[in-house]
Amino acid sequence: GLGRAAAAGRGVDLDEAGRLSREGHTGARPRGEIGFATLRGGDVIGDHTVCFATEGERIELTHKASGRQIYAAGALRAALWTKGRAPGLYSMNDVLGIEA
Repeated sequence: GLGRAAAAGRGVDLDEAGRLSREGHTGARPRGEIGFATLRGGDVIGDHTVCFATEGERIELTHKASGRQIYAAGALRAALWTKGRAPGLYSMNDVLGIEA
């Protein structure tokens, strides 16, 4: 996913640089660490935000799904895409025709 792409772009191993949550930790993140956090609540179907933060600024990209239908449509599209394909390991990039 995105964490692995970020780690690859930085030339680091995500298993070493990744950190899930910081509960109980304050202060600066160790240099090179790639942080992840999760939050679930209420009737939120799917809010996903990627945040690139540095000293004094940040860039955020957010996707908000207002219903589960969009996920079902993606799963159906992927299932139909597999018809006639050889067995193998594929990703949504393949289904969507995105060259990574």
